[in-house]
Amino acid sequence: MVKPVRKAIFPVAGLGTRFLPATKAIPKEMLPVLNKPLIQYAVEEALDAGIDTFIFIVSEGKEAIKDHFAPSPELESMLEEQGKHDLLALVQGAVLKTGRAAYIIQDQPLGLGHAIWCGRNELDLDNEAVAVILPDDLILNQSGPGCLKQMIEIYQNVGGNLAAVENVPREQTNRYGILDVVSEDGALAKAKGLVEKPDPADAPSTLSIIGRYVLQPEVFTYLDKKERGAGNEIQLTDAMAQTIGHIDFHGFRFEGTRFDCGNQIGFVEANVAFAKAHSTS
Repeated sequence: MVKPVRKAIFPVAGLGTRFLPATKAIPKEMLPVLNKPLIQYAVEEALDAGIDTFIFIVSEGKEAIKDHFAPSPELESMLEEQGKHDLLALVQGAVLKTGRAAYIIQDQPLGLGHAIWCGRNELDLDNEAVAVILPDDLILNQSGPGCLKQMIEIYQNVGGNLAAVENVPREQTNRYGILDVVSEDGALAKAKGLVEKPDPADAPSTLSIIGRYVLQPEVFTYLDKKERGAGNEIQLTDAMAQTIGHIDFHGFRFEGTRFDCGNQIGFVEANVAFAKAHSTS
């Protein structure tokens, strides 16, 4: 039986050092693409996919994320009194009104796998799978559903562990988790292995994992071991790789354009693309 996906983990504990000094006092996930912060796009994508529980893995000093999704009575009252109903709708639209939010502090920067592991107590690991969204990977799909909704629809058919993937230039494989592909079926690529940040000469393919996952609870069994991998960090890719053989793993080529907002150029490109999309909508 395919386990349901009702909860999503958002790993947002990083320091955003590539955007200093802007991120000295502002969480990177609160940087705006047009008039909405990155984290709001991620939450809206999850809502569109049917997620009803939102698990934010944060670090100390990221209260702004929680504040963003909470009501702001004074601001809302002022906008109402001034008749600025369009702005009021935008402010109220950012409030996380449906579902439940949990904010969990990752007290040590031990990698993505550790961040995901920090959310384990919010999950029913006997009966459900969980989605993971990395807000740095912003995906624009003007003609259809968001990336996570596409993935969950595919997941209902194939089950197992699933990750969004796209091809990258071979010289960039050392930045990503890379699939060792055994077979292809349209948008799906079944993997027999995963390698975290391989040197280009050693990469089994150029099909890279980007920041969207549907994970089976067995992944947490391996994360519990807290084994260190590339960069001396606890790698999510390593835990997923260890489930291959008794749990299928597929990469999913999603529809849409991905922008790597974890770097300055990608962030600027996202702003330009979303501005153009907004002007034509």
